[in-house]
Amino acid sequence: MRELTNIINASTMNDPLSGAINTPIQLSSTFNQKSFDDFGQYDYARSGNPTREAGENAIAQLEHGKYGYLFSTGMAAISSILFTLSAGDHIIVSKHVYGGTFRVLEDILPHWGITHDFVDFSDLDAIETAIKPETKVLYIETPSNPVLNITDIRAVVKIAKKHQLLTIADNTFLSPFLQNPLDLGVDIVVHSATKFLAGHSDILAGAVVVNDKKLADKIYFIQNAVGATLSVFDTWLLLRGIKTLGVRMTQSSSSAQKIAEHLSNHAAVSNVLYPGLKRHQRYETHMAQAKNGGAVLSFDVGSQENARIVVEALKIPAFSVSLGAVETIISYPPKMSHAELNAEELVACGITPGLLRLSVGLEDADDLIADLDAALALIQ
Repeated sequence: MRELTNIINASTMNDPLSGAINTPIQLSSTFNQKSFDDFGQYDYARSGNPTREAGENAIAQLEHGKYGYLFSTGMAAISSILFTLSAGDHIIVSKHVYGGTFRVLEDILPHWGITHDFVDFSDLDAIETAIKPETKVLYIETPSNPVLNITDIRAVVKIAKKHQLLTIADNTFLSPFLQNPLDLGVDIVVHSATKFLAGHSDILAGAVVVNDKKLADKIYFIQNAVGATLSVFDTWLLLRGIKTLGVRMTQSSSSAQKIAEHLSNHAAVSNVLYPGLKRHQRYETHMAQAKNGGAVLSFDVGSQENARIVVEALKIPAFSVSLGAVETIISYPPKMSHAELNAEELVACGITPGLLRLSVGLEDADDLIADLDAALALIQ
């Protein structure tokens, strides 16, 4: 089945009772049981709900996986899979990782005896060197937030299998329409479904997909025990957003490519980070595992003051956190997505004082370019 068809197929579950083409919203916290000795599939909504199950099946199908789980936020999803680890376990993480993930790794897991090391995942030898007897997981984020660093997923999976380690891949930036890490050998795929999967800046959601039954059982246990599940109505909104994932990603990615190429030749921009550019140092690696460069790019205007001037002059993009929506969003990572990092940590991650991240929406690319040009003219 072709991917656009698969998206509609996965997100459209006809109601067998009424024939409704949209998934019914089952607003019930508890479910009547048939008899004292004959319990049905559902008992309490934290443990399972028909609407959420439909959403979980959809995300599993999109990621070419067997088992899907939906959480209240992306960080709830990421935290839950990390909570399957035990005291004494060690994680190796891409040093280019989302600020929220960084916070959990740095400030929460160490209290439970779970340690980590940040490594440049473009350096395979560095990954090998960082592996310890207690290492259990290699954590990939590709493209990374916000510097769009690319990890060779197949190569990291090969290392993991050699050492009998699990691999986790954050696929938020590309969505399953553009990249499928499970097909490349990854064990666990995680999303902030708030972003491209939902696509409309109206819900918070997280998703996890796996193929292995034992791993799935562990994740379900944490999901049920901790209880950070996605609400019924938000699941319904997520399914509605997924229906247009393919057309949204196609349009936004095309515009992002055009904008990245334009900014690459702009005198006021010192650097453009976008894996769809042939001059990106990991372009060939990225294109071997993804359909295109995606809808997010970052560009450097030289200083925090210049970044402020550009942001305040722009008319079309929203200045906000988050990404992956129908509206274009510009953000300043040092004060937003990566505010948890100190100045030294920001530099280590390649986040410069003049770096702006642009999540391209569905506006006309030429209008966005004209708006950017007008703002950039103020710092030349």
